[in-house]
Amino acid sequence: MKFLKTVFAVLMMFLVGNISAQKKTEKFEKLQIDMFPKAKEGYKQVFIQLPIAKNENDLKVEFFVGTEKMLDCNKHFLMGKVMTQDLQGWGYNYYDVESTGETGGTLMACPDQKKTKKFVSLQPEIVRYNSKLPLVFYVPKDLEVRYRVLRPDSVMKKAIQK
Repeated sequence: MKFLKTVFAVLMMFLVGNISAQKKTEKFEKLQIDMFPKAKEGYKQVFIQLPIAKNENDLKVEFFVGTEKMLDCNKHFLMGKVMTQDLQGWGYNYYDVESTGETGGTLMACPDQKKTKKFVSLQPEIVRYNSKLPLVFYVPKDLEVRYRVLRPDSVMKKAIQK
């Protein structure tokens, strides 16, 4: 009986340790976005606040501006453009997005004509990772911004020479 209690206690400690490790809170810089202009009519202001990370110079952020639509089997993209603007007097950048929400794509035959919900976006952009500054976007109200953090491969590889 003592053996079962010991095993149970060890398992509980392991479980509690795992749960607390998963609840690790990310640290964020206190960001100010008041200095950025207000969104114009028909647009909204969205921003990305990145957590403080080790070796931020090694990281990049890839962002996607788009929307979910019912689409067929073709490859689709959102038409429009992302323009980098300078916040005068601050030296910060923000991103202005122009898009009517129209999509383009390949013209393959889709035999089943089945449509599925997919996220369709403008050409993704990659920017440097900086937890001290927000990534601020002005996008049409029907679009959203998604992002992912790109991390380097831990092993540096050598190119093949001929």
